[in-house]
Amino acid sequence: MNEQDKKIAIVTGASRGIGAEIARRLSKDGFTVVVNYSGSEAAAQTVASEILAQGGSALAVKADVSNSTEVSALFDKVEETYGGADILVNNAGVMELAPLANVEDHSIERQIDINLKGTIYALREASARLRDGGRVINFSTTVVGLKLENYGVYAATKAAVETLTGIMAKEMRGRNINVNSVAPGPTATELFLKGKPDELIERMAKMNPLERLGTPEDIASVVAFLAGPDSGWINGQVLRANGGVI
Repeated sequence: MNEQDKKIAIVTGASRGIGAEIARRLSKDGFTVVVNYSGSEAAAQTVASEILAQGGSALAVKADVSNSTEVSALFDKVEETYGGADILVNNAGVMELAPLANVEDHSIERQIDINLKGTIYALREASARLRDGGRVINFSTTVVGLKLENYGVYAATKAAVETLTGIMAKEMRGRNINVNSVAPGPTATELFLKGKPDELIERMAKMNPLERLGTPEDIASVVAFLAGPDSGWINGQVLRANGGVI
């Protein structure tokens, strides 16, 4: 594929975990990848360097998705460098667990700022600036369906993202832009595994009939499908990638 024929994919929160794996997978599928990060510059540069070493195209760009000015500047940078963007993967997010009786203000604000407002800011830019024929892939969570204790604020932000997904899909009428969400179940990332006892991890792995945790590669494969040509008739949907737990 010629460089000028490559589609441009922005992946927010792509310095580590699922986001980094999405960036690698989209590069393998022929996309030029914008590896967005907020604080982990070295990790983001490593992901971009890995992609370049494999013969792909990538650029690490700093932007805090909870800051609307920085999100706008991210799209400005992509337009200045590549002429525009075709794919937006709204992967950046945080998860802080606590029962509603004890959740602290700063935790509520942080999850709403990054998970919800950050998604809205990126969707606003994508609505106006994504090239026709593009794709938007948002991130929800299977907890929206499971309704597990201690996940209240996190699940609430992601439930809102699912609603935004369906609405934006309709608002993109006439532009051939598909808007969908991925809702992972428990996935073996450093963020998920950190601080959890082995017994809890094993129990969560056994919740689904495939009896294992998801992997970042599992989730990246779903994103790759939604970003590619085979998903052309999938629009306004939430794909629960969770091994059948719900």
